[in-house]
Amino acid sequence: MPTTAQPAPGSLNWLFFAFLTVASWGVYGILLHKGSLGMRAAGSTEPNDILRYKAFLFVGIAYFLVAILAPAALLLMKGASWSFPSKGLWLSLIAGIVGAVGAFGVLLAFGAGGKPVVVMSIIFAGAPVVNSLVLVFFIDKTANQLDWKFILGIVLAAAGGVMVTLYRPDAAHHAKAKPAPVASPVKES
Repeated sequence: MPTTAQPAPGSLNWLFFAFLTVASWGVYGILLHKGSLGMRAAGSTEPNDILRYKAFLFVGIAYFLVAILAPAALLLMKGASWSFPSKGLWLSLIAGIVGAVGAFGVLLAFGAGGKPVVVMSIIFAGAPVVNSLVLVFFIDKTANQLDWKFILGIVLAAAGGVMVTLYRPDAAHHAKAKPAPVASPVKES
């Protein structure tokens, strides 16, 4: 039976992967929005919602490539068994469904008029808050041990999302606010 490799004590490899996820998800909304806009063929009159569904279809294809073929290849290479205990199978499947629903929600938010920078700021500020509250109240059930620093962190995370959303640089406003070029003085001879 193959042994599971354990990280070296004090290893920060996990931090690299965390930042990989931050970078990937940080551009996800922008690329998804641009991808749905790019689905419009020249002369096409298809409604925008159809274009978003087309973009989401390719998100699904990408998930197939990255989340099915890659792990299957890794499992084969590592000689893993192909037994999947029921609890792990169902929780993992539900996690995938929740993730896919969230990805589809991003597209629906864009379709309802949300801009990528606003939608993604709300998602990335709100998701850690939801994660923490679900863990504290439903999984770990440690709500009776709440510390003021935890509560302050929740408030600051939410406030940060609001501030990033409200006070982001506005490209349209920035273009209007550029000062007019100053004419160089004309010398009289």
